[in-house]
Amino acid sequence: MTNDTEIAEDYQRDGVVRLRGFFSQELVAEVRAELERYIRDDLASKPADARSLEPDGDTVRNLWRLEQHNDYFRELAASDLITSLIPELVGGEPVLAAVETFNKPARVGSAVPYHQDNAYFCRTPPDMLTLWIAIDPVTTENGAVYFIKGSHKSGLLPTKPSGVTGNSIGLAEPPAMPKSEQFCATLEPGDATIHHCEVIHHSDPNHTDQPRLGLLFVFRGAHTEVDPNLQAVYSAAQTATPPA
Repeated sequence: MTNDTEIAEDYQRDGVVRLRGFFSQELVAEVRAELERYIRDDLASKPADARSLEPDGDTVRNLWRLEQHNDYFRELAASDLITSLIPELVGGEPVLAAVETFNKPARVGSAVPYHQDNAYFCRTPPDMLTLWIAIDPVTTENGAVYFIKGSHKSGLLPTKPSGVTGNSIGLAEPPAMPKSEQFCATLEPGDATIHHCEVIHHSDPNHTDQPRLGLLFVFRGAHTEVDPNLQAVYSAAQTATPPA
C-alpha cells in the first residue's frame, strides 16, 4: 500500500486515490460470507429502505444502512484498519455516516449516472468521503467506476433527478471530458478507492457474467453540517425515486 502521506497528497490533489491490497483475502472472504448470510437470513425482516433492487424487481442492487442493521459491519467500520486514514482526509474527527454496498450483479447490474456524492450527503463544508472496497474483481467490462480527477475542487454542479433507483440524483449535464481521459478504477478483490464527496464519477451497466460487488464506508468530519438547500433538492429527487 501507498504510505499515508502519499495517500493524503493524492487525495487532496485528485479527489480519488486507489489503494492496492487494503483488505486481505481472508477478510474479503469473511465480508462476502456475511453479506450473503445477511441477504439470505436478515434482509426480508428489515425496512424497505434497507435495500434497492435492480429493474428486474428481484436482484439486490444496493444494501443500505448496514451500520444500523448489522453488528458485523458496524464493528468493522470502527476498526483501526478502516479508521486510521480518515481523520486527516476529512479534516478532523471522523463520524461514520453509512455502510452500504453497490452490488452491480452479473448481467443485470444497472449503470450509475454521472454524479457528485454531496448531492446526496448535503454537507457543508464538503469534508466527506467514501472508502470503496472491491469484493469481486472490478473491470472495465463489469462496471468499474470512472472518476474525473480534480473535479472536487470546482464545487457542486447543477443536478437533476435521474429516475435511477439507488442513484436518484445526477448531474444536469454530463461533463465534457471523454471516458478515455477519466480515471478508471479497476480493482482486484481487497483493493480500494477513497473518493471525495464532490469528485464527479459514474459507472456503466454490467452485462457480463461476472458480478462486481463493492462494500462502501462513508465518513464525514464531525464539524460538517447539513445544507438545507441541498437537502431540499435531494429530498425531492428521493421522493420521486426511493430509496436513495
